[in-house]
Amino acid sequence: MKNQRLWLFYTIFTVGAWGLWGALINSTAEAGFPETLGYCVWALTMIPPALVALRLADWKLEYSMPAILLGCAAGFLGAGGQLILFKTLRTAPAHLVFPFIALSPMVTILMALIISRERASRKGWLGIILALTAGVFLSYSEGSSGGAGYWVFLALLVFLAWGIQGFVISYANRRMRAESIFFYMMLTALLLSPFAIWITDFTQEINWGFRGPYLAAAIQVLNSIGALFLVYAYRYGKAIIISPLINAGAPVVTIFISLAMYWTLPHPVHSIGIVIAIIAAVLIALEEESK
Repeated sequence: MKNQRLWLFYTIFTVGAWGLWGALINSTAEAGFPETLGYCVWALTMIPPALVALRLADWKLEYSMPAILLGCAAGFLGAGGQLILFKTLRTAPAHLVFPFIALSPMVTILMALIISRERASRKGWLGIILALTAGVFLSYSEGSSGGAGYWVFLALLVFLAWGIQGFVISYANRRMRAESIFFYMMLTALLLSPFAIWITDFTQEINWGFRGPYLAAAIQVLNSIGALFLVYAYRYGKAIIISPLINAGAPVVTIFISLAMYWTLPHPVHSIGIVIAIIAAVLIALEEESK
């Protein structure tokens, strides 16, 4: 019962942190600070949570070869997928890309079923399917169609990277400390920063003021803390439950915060997604509570 409470606690905090981050993240890009440089700021904000986590673990960093490989794999898959997403959104509109990527938990679920032998009841499976469906609805965005077929390949890479990352974090948590996993995720994020700088268009005017890197740091801390909570959530819960729940839950929080900030009604498609996500969350919570 204790572990059930812990996975739910960390999942809720991940959803909250990423939901708030999602509502605020566009403010820096709109102010003239490129997303690629925002990535570099995010990589730096990963350092404080990583150090806090290591302190809680008495500075015991695992450095065996399996630990390094699993930790770095989780980091490269997550951060690498983010960098590929930047390129993808330059070749295709967001309303085509994000619904595709929103199904990435399917990869996590499939790998958890085959490799980790995770199982769920019919009620749990209904919640999982609804959460996946809600993720697609909530990632919908309007815009002009277009983009060459190349975007499908790039989006597929992000889809696979983030789906596999979810399983790797879950798998690694059974073999090493969560604190070590997050440390290597922080390290790999920093290692990929030069590539983010390389693909940045410095011919554009860049905002180096408060609404640039400084505001980005304040916002990206939410992303980093959410990532740490995600690792802990996988430590105590099932990947087939956590992955779709967070994927559907965070956008709901983002929409509600945006609604409160800008006093705008959600798109009808998003409204459907919100209702489906709430039903999915209730079913998944009842699934875990009944055990």
